[in-house]
Amino acid sequence: MPALRPTPDRVRETLFNWLQHSLGGTRCLDLFAGSGALGLEALSRGAAEVVFVEQFPAAARTLQEQLVRLGGDGKGRVMEMGAARFLRAPAKPFDIVFLDPPFGKNALAEYVPMLDSGNWLAPSGLVYLENERNAGLPPLPARWELLKSKSAGEVGYHLARINGSI
Repeated sequence: MPALRPTPDRVRETLFNWLQHSLGGTRCLDLFAGSGALGLEALSRGAAEVVFVEQFPAAARTLQEQLVRLGGDGKGRVMEMGAARFLRAPAKPFDIVFLDPPFGKNALAEYVPMLDSGNWLAPSGLVYLENERNAGLPPLPARWELLKSKSAGEVGYHLARINGSI
């Protein structure tokens, strides 16, 4: 299992400030869950459900234990599989998607179109994107509107909204 690279605390704080009025009762997807920090934070701030996708068994097991320990196992579900495999299954739309793939693989360019082409995003849904600062943000689909974009250290992070009318 490669070393996990959790979203830095400062970045996570900014993200959840951006989302503070949007989390209550939402259905969230933490697509590259790793430690589960983003999804667990969403649950602690009122998300109704979070699906955590993590391909490495040890990380998935640890995340499941965390959910049980925090009492969120009824609202959180850990899917032990790769993101691409998960996105091939039939979709029920999510209100918020956390897309924080491993660095160095240009994964945003691969996974953004997969999210957009499936039924993964609710109308007016929000997508958090995180990547290496110097990699830049890949082109977003026409119906995605970039709301916020910042960087901290080596991390570039962005928030986009899906416009269902386009």
